[in-house]
Amino acid sequence: MRSSFLSLLLLFGLSTTLFSQSENTGDIVPPDVLNQNPNPEKVPPGILIKGAWASASDSETPLPEGGSIVDNVYRNQYFGLSYPLSSAWYQKSDGPPPSDSGYYVLAQLSPTDKFKGPAKGTILVSAQDLFFASAPAKNTVELVTYASNRLKPDYKVERQPSAVKIANHTFIRFDYVAPVADLHFYVLSTQIRCHAMQFVFTSRDPKLLESLIQEMNKMGLPGAADAAAGTGGGDVPVCIKDYATGKNVVHKVEPILTDRKFNPIPVRIIISKTGRVKYIHFLSAFPEQAKIISEALEQWTLKPYVVNGEPVEVETGITFGQAPRPSWPATAKTTSAAVSD
Repeated sequence: MRSSFLSLLLLFGLSTTLFSQSENTGDIVPPDVLNQNPNPEKVPPGILIKGAWASASDSETPLPEGGSIVDNVYRNQYFGLSYPLSSAWYQKSDGPPPSDSGYYVLAQLSPTDKFKGPAKGTILVSAQDLFFASAPAKNTVELVTYASNRLKPDYKVERQPSAVKIANHTFIRFDYVAPVADLHFYVLSTQIRCHAMQFVFTSRDPKLLESLIQEMNKMGLPGAADAAAGTGGGDVPVCIKDYATGKNVVHKVEPILTDRKFNPIPVRIIISKTGRVKYIHFLSAFPEQAKIISEALEQWTLKPYVVNGEPVEVETGITFGQAPRPSWPATAKTTSAAVSD
């Protein structure tokens, strides 16, 4: 019974869809389930990727992983997000660095001793960079739908993915339960700067989960946040997938990686109004890889992106390295027909 119970205590996340939860402590550990290659290849002997880390070309530009909780409010400058928390919730520890598939654990919240209720729960705030997600989805709607279609038989859907309004913005809500454990999972997701931002609430008490969703209406979100769009603009760069490819590239210098060539190196860059790379964010790279790639990118020239006759800054992603990416079946369902206003 214990092994069956533990196998069911899994939390839902969008691109790294399932999370494991300890039976006794409720600690959340995200293990990149949806980013596993269905046809995995063995890593060459002696190749170790432990030690790759996130880094950036300056310390002033906000990072997705740069949020923090101050005075019971989680604030993230990169996403333009403020999420007020009651004094009954706290964060035990910071999340891990971003994965090489662009998945971020932004906050892991647990009840304090002040919490009162028939059952406790957990809150997970995370984000999936849609530039690097392995799942075949162009936006948050498709990502949630894709994940819901891959729900394991140990779970029962309580609410199909559907659009709801939270803090005057469109979110996609998806509810399911692990019947053996009587553990409910309520997932709310929207899109900000080409990232699928998600809130995963978990408890045996549905009333608690509904109250936590109602508390989300106190959040502050950027005007562009939307479940099917959320492509930046205004005070932040416009995010465009694969912008630094093809005819958009006027001049480029290829980085030559002599060592550690078997790990994917996802890089987000900001292209200035003049077409130069002005900012580089490595989601996962060894220091020597970051140095070589930075020196190459600083020599790139791209066509400026023009909106209403005026050039604007663009944020896009590039993956370096030679590791094969997961290859999902062409028949994978990503329909968003069930998710409409």
